[in-house]
Amino acid sequence: MAIPSVDLSDFLSGDSSRRQDFVNKIGTAYEEVGFVAIKNHGISKELIEDLYQLVQEFFSLPVDKKYLYELPDLAGQRGYTSFGKEHAKGSDAPDLKEFFQYGQTPRDSYIEDQYPPNVMVSEISLFDETFAAAYRAFEKSGISILQAIAIYLNLDEHFFDSFIYNGNSILRAIHYPPITFEPNSAIRAEQHEDINLITLLVGASADGLQILNRNSEWVSVTSLPDQIVVNVGDML
Repeated sequence: MAIPSVDLSDFLSGDSSRRQDFVNKIGTAYEEVGFVAIKNHGISKELIEDLYQLVQEFFSLPVDKKYLYELPDLAGQRGYTSFGKEHAKGSDAPDLKEFFQYGQTPRDSYIEDQYPPNVMVSEISLFDETFAAAYRAFEKSGISILQAIAIYLNLDEHFFDSFIYNGNSILRAIHYPPITFEPNSAIRAEQHEDINLITLLVGASADGLQILNRNSEWVSVTSLPDQIVVNVGDML
């Protein structure tokens, strides 16, 4: 299934006609499909490649090393979550994945006691700096996307801005390692809805993403390498 594709540079162009066309396209896509592919999203290819390289290095560390970055008290909100820990809502079978999560970093008027600090990875050079840069890049693109959504919903264009600035967004790197045992479920990540406003997904290294269409059919989603896929969540 080729999900609708839009060009973020249209919204950022300053041309009122191109901006409105983007707003109409993304709003219609979210009403009818819930997913959209976005090109010219402003997140550099080099930054994404650097992030993937460092993530691969982290997940290749010995298990005992990765465990050092797993903080049970944070319930996976920061740092490492080991394989088989996360369950989709309503599912008894664990998802067959491990992941690392990075969150908001301090800026002015930042309330530190509301958000736990990020987990620093000492073994891999530039790991933390690259995650911080990627977090801000995704945040910047997300602001523009949510501004377009606000216009489509007949809200003020900047309605969501204050919720994003110092907001509790999460950057999650997911690894699906080889399966070495017979799992309870053959599904890598069980069916679920995202709970947030929007989710920005960079191209995965393998196929697998499917969405449930209005005919209750699971269909595979494809996007081009230079696109990100953005879907709406329950909060929106």
